[in-house]
Amino acid sequence: MPSDARLLVLDATAVAQLLDPAAVRDAVRAAFLLHSAGQGRLFPVVREALPGGGIFGIKSGDVPAESLLGFKAAGFWPANRARGGEPHQATILLIDPATGRPEGLIDGNAITTARTAAAGGIGLAALARTGSRTVCVFGTGVQARAQLAEALRALPSLDVVRYVSRSGKADRSFESSFEASCEIRHATNADRAVAESDVIITATPGGGPLFDAAAVSPGTHINCVGTDTRGKRELPAGLPERARWVVDDSAQSRSIGERQWAPETPSVEIGRLLAGQSAFSRSDTDITAFDLTGLALQDLTVARALLDQARERGLGTALPWPW
Repeated sequence: MPSDARLLVLDATAVAQLLDPAAVRDAVRAAFLLHSAGQGRLFPVVREALPGGGIFGIKSGDVPAESLLGFKAAGFWPANRARGGEPHQATILLIDPATGRPEGLIDGNAITTARTAAAGGIGLAALARTGSRTVCVFGTGVQARAQLAEALRALPSLDVVRYVSRSGKADRSFESSFEASCEIRHATNADRAVAESDVIITATPGGGPLFDAAAVSPGTHINCVGTDTRGKRELPAGLPERARWVVDDSAQSRSIGERQWAPETPSVEIGRLLAGQSAFSRSDTDITAFDLTGLALQDLTVARALLDQARERGLGTALPWPW
């Protein structure tokens, strides 16, 4: 009854208890497939600069056949670092499409990290050359760590890691997280590290080109993670036109992703590739790139899975929400 309605709240602690990497990968793959089949809709993205250097965004969508509706409000608040907090913040709200009433309010920080890493792993497994051994990672933050961990899982042949830090200095904490599973070393020359790598992962704030286009060798695959806002970029001019592009969503890639700098370049959506709806084969000399702008459907499918688990396990806080 409406008077008995409850809103289930999952804070960061509850989310950490519920997140399972394999389940996240399944949910993200499902989101891509729903999108490619036209069953999952993406509504226009809100992405706006805030006074003080922050960014606020809303990604929303629905899957009518699965009674799934909701949004993620998220962004970047750089001043949080001075407060000892995480600058990236995200909150997900799932809504009952039949009534418009909220069903779940969920901390979205860990979900965003996990679903983006899962998407990166899916892209690497589908697009990187078989037997790829070397990877160059730009960034040492939360997302760079998650992307590298997923890359080492998705491509077991990877055993050599070079990373480029924002400070230009070695990051011992970053190295220690991975040194047991690979050879990892700080790169002082970005172009050299890129030239010697089979795979490149860019996971930075997207403040500008990270390396020279000429440094990218034939056969390289690039996961583009950091560009998710108009005006951001991580790849150098001239490179997008040389690459064969796979994207999470064509429109988002052109408007807020790396392809905003080369919007006429052709692309294939990852969901169509996974579903076998689009043929895509790479030669050993192709440069391939996966543009991860982030889909609302990824957030919603993962959040729905967590909400279902929380109900089964009695986790979270149920608040009276009568109407």
